[in-house]
Amino acid sequence: MQATIKANIAARTRDLRIDFARGLANWFMLIDHIPNNVVNLLTMKNFGFSGAVDLFAFASGYGAALMFGRMMAERGFVIAASRILKRAWQLYAAHLVLFVVYINAISWVAAHYAAPDLFEEYHVIGILNDPVRVLMHGLMLEARPLNLDVLQMAIVLLALFPLVLAALLRWPNITMLGSVALYVAARRFDLGLPAYPAGSAVYLNPFCWQVLFVFGAYLALHGGKLIGMLQELRTLRILAMAYLVLSLLVMVGATMPAIGNLLPDGLVNSFIPTDRENLGPARILHLLCAALLFSYFVPADWKGFDSKFLQPIIKCGDEWLACFCVGIFLALAAHMVLITSQNTILLQVLVSMTALTLMTAVAYYISWSRRQDHAPLPRPAVRTKEDHAIAERYRATEASKAPFAPPAMLRPHQPP
Repeated sequence: MQATIKANIAARTRDLRIDFARGLANWFMLIDHIPNNVVNLLTMKNFGFSGAVDLFAFASGYGAALMFGRMMAERGFVIAASRILKRAWQLYAAHLVLFVVYINAISWVAAHYAAPDLFEEYHVIGILNDPVRVLMHGLMLEARPLNLDVLQMAIVLLALFPLVLAALLRWPNITMLGSVALYVAARRFDLGLPAYPAGSAVYLNPFCWQVLFVFGAYLALHGGKLIGMLQELRTLRILAMAYLVLSLLVMVGATMPAIGNLLPDGLVNSFIPTDRENLGPARILHLLCAALLFSYFVPADWKGFDSKFLQPIIKCGDEWLACFCVGIFLALAAHMVLITSQNTILLQVLVSMTALTLMTAVAYYISWSRRQDHAPLPRPAVRTKEDHAIAERYRATEASKAPFAPPAMLRPHQPP
């Protein structure tokens, strides 16, 4: 491996922008998973072509490269690959528990509230006819209940990451071109993983979404000079800002006819991206434009990350797996509250804020619990001369209270 690549990886430190991006994506995904909710209008998907899942995939690739790239450069492929696969197994184990509990929770709610439509709404209609088969296909990541597709996609991408990371360290440009080629081929020839029931489409096709994950890793390992060079191009920044404004107008015009009527005819219907499953090119371009401007205006050592207002988001990004799993059940509980009560705007805001607060509380608790597991044992107190003097006086006092011992001549004779 070239010495320059090793030096580039060694110079990288933890980037709080990644934790902030993943935390923001977790918040947005939780709100987006609560249907019929006015707070959904404030999430990322309503202000541009890309959404929270796009941000999560890109930031996860960047963070994974920073975490495991240095390990592979310094300790070799075998050790780094074992650590990556261990992390993939942790995600898979979390998915197993989450899948079983989630399916049972949906079944209980549907039976308790007499709402059989929930089975179809949450894509678990087969649980009524053949629950064992549904569970078996869920273990193989083929059954995809609603809102679990992000975690399933992350498991697949991380399981293949050891080979991708090794290739990025040795042939970065060729590897990136191969990722783009796979993305184009998957969209052109409808490539994807098998799904259950047979014939159903993959909600998030990992063969397409891998391009964001790999590109994030590519920028983390080799994009330092490239990003700096692109940020200095004022024309490129203006074009990126123009594209973000265009996407904002299109998305707002699609939901607000008063603004949509002011736009040219056909602009909204022509540009609005509908291909979320296979990651439409408009989504990729929008996310890259946003990432370019964000990295330009917010450096890695930005002091604003020390603000107490941003710490909850950063903490949810640092503990993203636990927050995602908890968010699945919080979204289900919030949905049940809204459909079983008077669904007012005030209740929607209250339920959304409560869900975000509980998710953040879980993140803080897990972070605190992890610190306690690694906290050093307290050192014994250092005794001063005064402590020694007090101890001697205490021993002398205790000795004076001892029972009287007779002289040796008066003691009973004991054989030698």
